[in-house]
Amino acid sequence: MVTKYIFSGIVVAVILQRLVEVRLSDRHKAEILKRGGQEHGDNLLGAVKVLQVSWWIAMIAEVWYLDRPFMPVLAAVALTATIAGQVLRYLSMQALEWRWTLPIMTVPGMPVAESGLYRYLRHPNWLGVILEIAFLPLIHGAYLTAIAFSLANAWLMSKRIQTEERALSENTNYAAAFANKPRFIPFIGWRKVTNTTE
Repeated sequence: MVTKYIFSGIVVAVILQRLVEVRLSDRHKAEILKRGGQEHGDNLLGAVKVLQVSWWIAMIAEVWYLDRPFMPVLAAVALTATIAGQVLRYLSMQALEWRWTLPIMTVPGMPVAESGLYRYLRHPNWLGVILEIAFLPLIHGAYLTAIAFSLANAWLMSKRIQTEERALSENTNYAAAFANKPRFIPFIGWRKVTNTTE
């Protein structure tokens, strides 16, 4: 029972973190617009928000109502992966600075960020999200939530990444700067970025 309360506390902490990120994103959005930037509408942001809220509810419900057991070894692995996801997301936000937003936004003509993790990966922030969605529920054995929302997140992410890469390629030097960088796995070359959807 104690572990369920601790797990619920971790989920609440993640929720509060997301709320802080929404406010940060809004400030960055205002800065981007002030610099002549633009928001790209087809970004499925509403669906992303629904997925996030549903994910929180689902994992809490699965742990409490389906009485998922706490398995220390699984919890340790899942917690480590979740923290890794948090670190990836934080370092991505740090590298992007005021360019980090929840909506897909660009400043036409401004070079893309190539510092920090972006020296190695195109989408370290998304890798962090993948780890969080998959492993946070597993801290207390909520495997159904981990599987179902990982699949839903993969579908949403594929659509978002197409829109994001197209917008960046059309408005910045993204295609040239990231042509030989992998999306998620360092040191493994993937297909080159083009100005079309993938």
